[in-house]
Amino acid sequence: MKISWLLGVVALVLIMSWVHGFEVTAAPSVNPLLVGLTLIPSAADKGAGYHLHRGSGSGVNSWLIQLEGGGWCNDISTCVFRKKTRRGSSNLMEKVVEFTGILSNKPEENPGFYNWNRVKVRYCDGASFSGEGYNQAAGLFFRGQRIWTAAMEDLMSIGMRNADQALLSGCSAGGLASMLHCDEFRSLLPGTKVKCLADAGLFLDAVDVAGGHTLRSFFEGVVNLQGVSVNLPAACMNHMDATSCFFPENLLAYIQTPLFLLNAAYDVWQLQESLATKRADPHGYWQECKLNNANCNSSQIQFLNGFRNQMLNSVKEFSSSKENGLFINSCFAHCQTERQDTWFAKDSPRLANKEIATSVGEWYFDQAGVQAIDCQYPCDKTCHNLVFSRNHH
Repeated sequence: MKISWLLGVVALVLIMSWVHGFEVTAAPSVNPLLVGLTLIPSAADKGAGYHLHRGSGSGVNSWLIQLEGGGWCNDISTCVFRKKTRRGSSNLMEKVVEFTGILSNKPEENPGFYNWNRVKVRYCDGASFSGEGYNQAAGLFFRGQRIWTAAMEDLMSIGMRNADQALLSGCSAGGLASMLHCDEFRSLLPGTKVKCLADAGLFLDAVDVAGGHTLRSFFEGVVNLQGVSVNLPAACMNHMDATSCFFPENLLAYIQTPLFLLNAAYDVWQLQESLATKRADPHGYWQECKLNNANCNSSQIQFLNGFRNQMLNSVKEFSSSKENGLFINSCFAHCQTERQDTWFAKDSPRLANKEIATSVGEWYFDQAGVQAIDCQYPCDKTCHNLVFSRNHH
């Protein structure tokens, strides 16, 4: 599948490649840093791997951990398919990746974290690093929690235990993972300044265009098949079922570590995979709107504004704490930290005239409180909205 994003007169072709998730490849950076893959010997059978670029100078004891995203699998067939991709086997992962956006080593591209130890932990399960189980008939091992633990143990052994400040972040399924593991990450580093960042991870238990709950049904499959319930916060499980506790809107109340939520109010992944799927929209009424927000009619925008309102309502209590941060822009986007053009550039998205990187930095370093919520679409002219080609499916 292909996705093209238009910036001015330049069309960039981006590749999407995972089940129930699409990948938004980072926009070009000038001479991006290339970082090799490290497979963890003690966890080779668990599929744990990461890319690490060491910090320097004032950042030598600072650590940024970015959890890779990449959708989920919710039944035997999708998990068997995933097993044969780089999202299910460390043998198929790219050996080298570009570090851009929040992972960049250039101060002009990543002012707050460029000289930190920056790590990209590879996503090799289909449950946001939270699965635990085994399906013998299908030969499927669900080891998300073990992969997380193995990666953290390895990073601790090579210097992270000496961190004086740390940030756990992630995009999409990795954004959800950063919330699920936020307090656990903080517990690994007592005495260290620890905060978390979730980019495009605010997946809502929303009603789809047909009146159903597409994402709830999907997440129920993920949670039940992969044994996720044993790794969900006990405090949440005491009040709700496991599927509900996998939804961020319900998790937020139980996260005690300072957290920053970065999300597009008109998240295009949720538009396509939760709100207006082919099953919910069999006649294709939403097809043109899903491809390009400029094609959405007034009734569709009204429906999407309802989704935005649900998102804002879900973070009301969360935002009452000054320790937490928010950057919710009214864009048709998904994942804005790893793309250089959306993280920090001359024309990158802004709220209160501040880029995402500036807002996150001011929040992390306690320079300012950040509770930035955009007005309704189409008021924001700084958005980098994603526009899809017609063969997108």
